[in-house]
Amino acid sequence: LEVFHKMVSKGREPDVVTYTIVIDGLCKAKEFDKAVQAWEHMIENGIKPDNKACAALVVGLCGDGKVDLAYELTVGAMKGKVEFGVLIYNALISGFCRTGRIRRAMAIKSFMKWNGCEPDLVTYNAILNYYCDEVMLDEAEKLVMEMESCGIEPDVYSYNQLLKGLCNSNQLDKAYMFMVKKMEAKGLRDKVSYNTVIEAFCKGGQTRRAYKLFEGMRRRGIELDVVTFTILIKAFLREGSSAMAEKLLNQMRGMNLSPDRILYTTIIDCLCKSREIGTAYGVFLDMVEQGITPDVISYNALINGLCKSSRVSEAMHLYEEMQIRGAHPDEVTFKLLIGGLVQEKKLELACRLWDQMMEKGFTLDKTVSAALIEAIHLQDAANK
Repeated sequence: LEVFHKMVSKGREPDVVTYTIVIDGLCKAKEFDKAVQAWEHMIENGIKPDNKACAALVVGLCGDGKVDLAYELTVGAMKGKVEFGVLIYNALISGFCRTGRIRRAMAIKSFMKWNGCEPDLVTYNAILNYYCDEVMLDEAEKLVMEMESCGIEPDVYSYNQLLKGLCNSNQLDKAYMFMVKKMEAKGLRDKVSYNTVIEAFCKGGQTRRAYKLFEGMRRRGIELDVVTFTILIKAFLREGSSAMAEKLLNQMRGMNLSPDRILYTTIIDCLCKSREIGTAYGVFLDMVEQGITPDVISYNALINGLCKSSRVSEAMHLYEEMQIRGAHPDEVTFKLLIGGLVQEKKLELACRLWDQMMEKGFTLDKTVSAALIEAIHLQDAANK
């Protein structure tokens, strides 16, 4: 930007290429106001933007969720007879899909075709992702048929979206058959495909079936990752099958896959819910020893377990520790601690914590605040 200003001050008028470089750099630096100013400066100086200049700004704005502003600038550029490439249309379509405005996205898709720019795989995948997230499977299947009729072959991402939609609509058998028949026939199955179906089976209470699919995944040489193991370990722990969870954890380590914060937190949470607080604490300490810094979710999982086991003093020590380690308490942390303190009738400390909570801008859950107020009234009545 400094070089740009020096050029102008020395009477060297920047051209469209210079403006494009500046706009692109500002967008990558998240300086969107300055990027728009550079765009407006270019227009004011009578320099006609081209497709690349427009793409730099539109892609940047849409990537940051500023799709309405991107659309407005695009309409202005269109009036200036700028011809757009597929990249600009795709950025707008993706942006509108992400904000739930499918009609606007579809209108842009129709317009781009009318304007001589054919939708590509990226265009269709953006819309397909929206349909499958919203479980609009009829529309998703029609879109895939349209893709194929236009000579655009769906890729593994396309099929994974359909797989996700089937799983989200609880059509587990259909999802499984879709993966092992259609996707396998096209050679378009990957770890995302397997993880999607494995997770759906686990959520549907079919953990053993999920495990069989996991074994099939190994036999076929499809890469296993931490996500795969996390899904299964969580499911087995939830069922109380700690031996299977431990077996998977050992297997994972044998493959040189290290548990991440999400997996550690999952294990801690499941152990706490089954009242295995000592084991959960051990896992928590192991996470720290492995150099993984617990976040607020990790702390909340252990604090929850301690409070429910009437070990609020230990939970309060964790509350102090987490702040020293830079993990800031959230609304859930305060709700758990105040609820635990009320249960143990430590009302003075509960009130102090409530004050700290309000100072941080959090609001106490209605149920917990009602319990605290009632406990204070009962204590006052008993002291009279």
